[in-house]
Order: sequence, then structure tokens, then C-alpha cells
Amino acid sequence: MKEYEQALLDELQQKTITIKNNGIDVIFKPSPGEDRPGYLDPRELNIMKEHWAGNMQQEPPKEPIPMEVLIPIMREFMGFANRNLNTVEIHTKYEELKESGNTVGLWRYYPRKSEKNRKRPAVVFIHGGGWIGGSVYTVENFCRLLAELIDGVVFNVDYSLAPEKPYPNGLNDNYYAVKHVYDHAEEYGIDPDKITVAGDSAGGNYTAAVCLKAREEGTPKIALQALIYPGVAIGDASVPGYEWSEDLFEISEEQKEIIKGCLMLGRPAKDASSDPMSGCYITNKEDMYNPYVSPMMAKSHADLPRALLFGAEFDGLRIQTEFYAKQLSDDGVPVTTFRYKGMTHAFIDKIGIVPQAEDLCIEIAKAIKEL
Repeated sequence: MKEYEQALLDELQQKTITIKNNGIDVIFKPSPGEDRPGYLDPRELNIMKEHWAGNMQQEPPKEPIPMEVLIPIMREFMGFANRNLNTVEIHTKYEELKESGNTVGLWRYYPRKSEKNRKRPAVVFIHGGGWIGGSVYTVENFCRLLAELIDGVVFNVDYSLAPEKPYPNGLNDNYYAVKHVYDHAEEYGIDPDKITVAGDSAGGNYTAAVCLKAREEGTPKIALQALIYPGVAIGDASVPGYEWSEDLFEISEEQKEIIKGCLMLGRPAKDASSDPMSGCYITNKEDMYNPYVSPMMAKSHADLPRALLFGAEFDGLRIQTEFYAKQLSDDGVPVTTFRYKGMTHAFIDKIGIVPQAEDLCIEIAKAIKEL
């Protein structure tokens, strides 16, 4: 059961405006109950105060924490308890794939009543977690709701994590998972012309990279890519015209300290190895300039699938998200871009807790129904 009134979701659906940023249209979603610019969404703020504000007051460690100790701690704190919003019976099945050379778990969800339809749309979802963590379980309720909304099949990939399995393991796991779904479309009862790849954060990075790889390989066919606050540039990977600055965020004085703490992701760094997430994912510094690691670096984004890009206003990755939307658009890819006022990174993890997560799920479903 959701923890908000339907009226809040209705407002998100009905009271959007379109703003211009860097030459592209951005659909700006409201923050129900908070119209002032530069302020966090009230539900997001309450969650932060309840769960993390106390931790922010702790003294930083005096000595660096060894990576073998830090990674399990980071994994433990990823994700958020969320809610099942399904109103119909959803079947869940599991299998394991070996095409990438790793054992990759593949969960799938679909409404029981849709089984007779052998041409259902499908989504392959790639969870976030900074390449080192995250879980299929965190995004399971999001995937299950999406399956209901599209009356189709949603696949949830349990791919390899760094540092145990660094690049290109995760990319290959996800690419071959999408290819497996495409190659076995008839067995799954899905339409091979209506396959969407979607992912959040590092999963958005993988989604963009999988689409680039599919274009180069000529298979699988991907109809739509949905990039949810994706990381599309690692370290100091950059192209002409891209700029990251705190000045690009409108921040209220009252909430300045807490909001600035939400803007750590996406900051350029000369050495990606200094970041415990991307530094575990790539073992060769030069890999951060590889388009399969930093999709922003691709020489061309032409002939990629139609794209949806979703950003949170107070997420350091918002700058990358909207710049990548421009790159795609400039190269002729049909793009729709959303920005959620007052929200921070990883908000789909809170499905059923904040209405924006459900709204985002609805927007993906709308686009899939138009395929």
C-alpha cells in the first residue's frame, strides 16, 4: 500500500511545465506541497532527516578505510525498503544465463492474465548500485509495477559486481542478457520489436552502453532506452560543451548544507580510481574514456534507440543526464527528458513511499505503449 494520497500522483501527472536547458526541452515535474525554488521535496526531506541526517553529523574516519572493509559497508547501505503497488496477480520466474561467461540470474515478472498474448512488450531492467552493489530485490517492486502497467514482461538482471568482477564483466552480462531475451522472444511470448532496456544510475550507464554495443554489433534490436539518472561519464571523461558546476543548481540558503551533500555524484575527478565505486569497476585508467564505460565519449550517438531520460533536481548526475539528452537529440535520436523538482538520487528505490517513483514508472509505461 502506498504511503501518499492519489492527489499527489495526479499533480505530478497533470501539473508539469516544459523548460529549456542547453537547447533541449525538459519536462519539469512539480514537487507537491513545495513550490519554492531551491527546496527539497517535503517527503524526500523527511526521509533524509529520519534515516540519514544523524549519520551526517558523525566525524569522518581519521584513517582511510581498506577497500575490502568499505565495499561491504557501502553495499549494506544501498537501497531502501519500498512497497508493492500491484493490483493484479504477477507471476515471478527465475533462470540463469551463461552466455557472457559468468552465471547471471534473470528474474522475470508478468501479469498472469497476459500469458495468452504472445506478442507482449518487454523491458530488460538493469539495477543501480555504483557498479559495486545494488540488488535486483531493491528494484523488484518497481519492475513488478511496470509489468502490470505495460501488460507485458519485465526482466530483472542480477549481473556481476565489481571489484570481484570488474569491467567488462557487468557490461557483458547485461548485453548478453538483453540479447538472450531478444533471441528467445518467441519462447517468452514477447514482441522482438518492442523490447525496452532500462536502468537507474550505474544501471543507466549499462543501459546506454548496451545500446551502443547493440548498435555496433547489429543485434539485439532495442526499441527504447530509459535512462534513470544515469552516470554517462566517469572520472574526468568529458567532451566539448560539457561542464559540471555547483552553480548550475539552484539551492536555497536554508537547505544549502543538506542539498550540497546530495551533489557528490558526477563531479569530475582526474583519477577515477579515487572513487570507491568507479575505481573498483575499471582497472585501467584509460578505460574511463571508452564509450562503453563513459557513453558520453561516443564519437556518434546516431541510430541509437528512442530515449527517455530522467533526472532528479538535486542529483549531481542531473548535469550528465541532461547533457546526454542533448547529445542524443543532436544526433537525431528522438528524446524525451524529465526533471523531478526537489528530488535526489536513487528515488525509484522508494516506490510506494514517494509518488515520484510511481510517476516515473507510469512515464516509462506510456512510452512503451506508443511503440
